[in-house]
Amino acid sequence: MFRSKRLPRIGGAPRPRAAEGEPNPMPSREELRAFIRTATGRVGKTEIARHFGLSTDQRPALRELMAALKEEGSIAPIGRRTIRHSANLPDMAALEVFGTDADGDPMARPITWEGSEKPVVYMRPERAGQPALAPGDRVLARITRLGPNKYEGRTFKRIGTGSPSRVLGVFSAGMVEPVDRRSRANWVVPPGEENGARDGDLVQAEPIAGGTRERLFGPKPARIVEILGSMDDPKSVSRLVIAAHRIPDEFPEEVVQAAERARAVPLGNRDDLRDTPLVTIDGEDARDFDDAVFAEPQEDGWRVLVAIADVAHYVRPQRSAEGAPLDREAWHRGNSVYFPDRVVPMLPEALSNGWCSLKRGEDRGCLYVEMHFDSEGNKTGHRFGRGLMRSAARLTYERVQAARDAGEDLGLEPGHVARLYGAFAALLAARTRRGTLDLDIAERRVILGPDGKVVSIAPRARLDSHRLIEEFMVAANVCAAEELERLHQPCMYRIHDRPSDEKMETLRGFLSGFGFSLPPSDKVRPRDFAGILEKTRETPESRLISETILRGQSQAEYNPENIGHFGLALPRYAHFTSPIRRYADLLVHRALIRGLKLGDDGLTEEEAASMPDTGEHITKTERRAALAERDAVDRYLAAYMADRVGAHFPARVSGVTRFGLFVTLEENGASGIVPMSALPDDQWFHEEAAMRLVGRRTGLSFSLGQEVEVRLAEAVPRTGSLSFQLLQGDPRAGGGGPGVRHPAPPRGRQRITDRKQKDREPKDRKPKDGAPARPGKGKRPR
Repeated sequence: MFRSKRLPRIGGAPRPRAAEGEPNPMPSREELRAFIRTATGRVGKTEIARHFGLSTDQRPALRELMAALKEEGSIAPIGRRTIRHSANLPDMAALEVFGTDADGDPMARPITWEGSEKPVVYMRPERAGQPALAPGDRVLARITRLGPNKYEGRTFKRIGTGSPSRVLGVFSAGMVEPVDRRSRANWVVPPGEENGARDGDLVQAEPIAGGTRERLFGPKPARIVEILGSMDDPKSVSRLVIAAHRIPDEFPEEVVQAAERARAVPLGNRDDLRDTPLVTIDGEDARDFDDAVFAEPQEDGWRVLVAIADVAHYVRPQRSAEGAPLDREAWHRGNSVYFPDRVVPMLPEALSNGWCSLKRGEDRGCLYVEMHFDSEGNKTGHRFGRGLMRSAARLTYERVQAARDAGEDLGLEPGHVARLYGAFAALLAARTRRGTLDLDIAERRVILGPDGKVVSIAPRARLDSHRLIEEFMVAANVCAAEELERLHQPCMYRIHDRPSDEKMETLRGFLSGFGFSLPPSDKVRPRDFAGILEKTRETPESRLISETILRGQSQAEYNPENIGHFGLALPRYAHFTSPIRRYADLLVHRALIRGLKLGDDGLTEEEAASMPDTGEHITKTERRAALAERDAVDRYLAAYMADRVGAHFPARVSGVTRFGLFVTLEENGASGIVPMSALPDDQWFHEEAAMRLVGRRTGLSFSLGQEVEVRLAEAVPRTGSLSFQLLQGDPRAGGGGPGVRHPAPPRGRQRITDRKQKDREPKDRKPKDGAPARPGKGKRPR
C-alpha cells in the first residue's frame, strides 16, 4: 500500500506573516472554522498559533475566539487539549456498514449524525481469522480523516447488526450480482436457497450467517427471499430503482378505498371562478394537473391569478377518521417520484389523476391567490381564497411557446397567450433586478418506445413557457409565506442556505483561476454568482463554471424555521403550488385554511408541534426521490449505450479525482468513468486546487471542463455504469489529439499512479453530485 512518510498535514498552507516587528492579525471566526474543518490531524492551540503566526501575547485572545466557536457549536473537544470541527467525525465513532467498494472492502456511515449528509468511512480489512464486515453490521471504529467527508476506519469492537439488511441483485449461475455499484462483491446462493428464482431474475436476498472457512474468505452466502421479476422486462429498470431506494409503491387497501369514496366539491361558500379562463400548462406526458393560471393587464401593471387543486379538502388531518389513512400514507411517501415509464404518486390515482386534477371542462375545488404587480414586476398586493374553478384548456409548454411565436391563441379569447407573456416579462424583470442564481443546466429526457425500450435520450428543451410557469409559481409561493407570517400561522418554509465556508473556499480558489473574486462568505449574494455566469455565458468555460458553481451550493430543505432562500434571493419562501405531489404544499394549504378561516380542515395543533420532524422527514423523501430519478436515467442510458460499445464520442471532463476522470458525452449527457488504466501510460499527479491530472513524462493535462474524445469501453445496465477510454495522447487507440501539455510537475505534488499501479484502479466509480470519491485501494492520501 502506498503511504507518504511525512506526518499528516494539519490544515492548509501557513498564513503569510506580517511585516517584521508587527504582530500577525488574529484570524476571523470564518478563517478559524475553515482551518479546523480542513485539518487532517488533531488540532490544539499550538497548531492554530503556528498556522496563523500568533505570538504568546495573543494566546488569551485565541482562547476567547475558540470559546466562542465552541459556544456556537462549530467545534467540539477531543480530550483535554485538542479539538475538532463539529462537522468532522471524532476519533472513535459507531458506524453501520452499508456496502462495499470496487475492491470488496466495506463502506460505512455513522449511526448518528447531525449534519445533512452522512460522511463515508472506508473500513480497513478485518484482522486475520475474523469474518469480513457485511452490510448491516455495526462497529465501534477508530477513525482517520482522509479529506472532506471521507474517512478511513479500523474496527475496534463489533456492536451487533442493525436492521436486517437485504441485497438487491440479479440472480445468475447460483450467484446474486448486486445492482448497487457501491456493492461490488457477489453473493453465493447455496442449493435449496433459490426460492424458485431463475437466471436473469431481479431478486432480494438476505445474508446467511457464516461459519466455515469458505464463508469467511470466499463469496458470502445469501438466501433469496423475494423475486421482483425478470431483468428482460422493459419495466425492470424502474422496478429495480424503486426497490433499491425503498420507495413505497403500493397503497394499502384502506388508503385506496378512502380515495375512491371521494366526490365532487360543492360550491357552498367558495368563490365561483368558473367564468375565469384559467388554463393548465404542463408537459406533454403529464397526467396530474395541480395548477392553473390567468393574467390580465391593469392600469398600473398586471393582475395574475394562480389556482391550485384543493387537496386539503380530500386529504384531511389525521384527527379525522375519514382522512387519517390518506394523510398517513401521504406523509409516509412525502412526495411523488417520476420515472420515464411510470409515476409513483403520493396520492392514489382516484385523487392524483381524478378529483384533485384540474381537468379541462370539469369543476374542481381550488385554493387560489390573486396577485397584483406594477409594470416593473413589483408586487403591490395579494389575496388568498377558496374557490370552484373550471379549466378552460389543457395546454403544453411546446404548444404555448409555438402559439406565442406565431401570434396565435389556441382557441382561447384573443390576446390570452400574449397577456400571460406580458405578465411573465414584468416578473422576469423583477427577478433579474433581484439577482437570483439561475443555473441553466439541461435535464435529460428519456423517450421510450411502445415496447418500453429507449428510443432516444436528449436534453430537455428549456422554453420561455417553462420559465413563465416557474415565475408565476415562485410569486405564489412567496405570497403564501408572507400570508402565513401575517396571520401568525406555522409555516413549512422552503429554505436554502448560502454555500458552506468549505465550499466557498473551493469556489473562491477555482474562480480565481479565471480572474474572478468573491466577497467574504458572510457577504456573498446570488448576484455575485449571477454576474460571473453572465460574463462567461458565451465563452468555452461557460458550462464548466456553471456546473462548478452548482456543485458549490447547499441543498435546499424544508424547515419551520426560516433562514430565507439564498438561490432565489428571497427572505421568505414556501411551497404552495403542488399539493398533489408534495406533502409540504399540503401543510401550507392547511395553515392558510386555518389562518383565513376557510374551513374546518385546517392545520391542527398536533401537526404544528411536529413540523420540525415533518420537515426533516420530507426533506429526506425529496432527496431520496431525486436520487432515484437520476439513478433510473443512468440505468436507461447504460441500456441505451450497451449497443454502442466501441464507438467514439466527443465529451467533456466533468470530474477529476485521484483514481481517474469522469466524462460527460455531448450527445446525450451520459456520464461515466475513465479509470487510470485507460489513461495514457504515465505517472499522473492530481492537482486538487486546479482540478486536473498532469502526466510527468508526456506533459499531458486533463482538467475539469476540457473537451476530449473517448471510446465507450463498457456499459452495464444492471448498475447504470459506463466506462470509457480516453483517446487523446494514446497511440494504442489511434488518438491523434495531443490534449493540453504542461511542463513536468514539480516535486511536492502527490503521484497518483504508474503503469503497475494503474491496473489496480477501480473500473467503475461515480461520485454523488460530482463530489470526488474515494481513491483507489492502496493510494489513500495522508
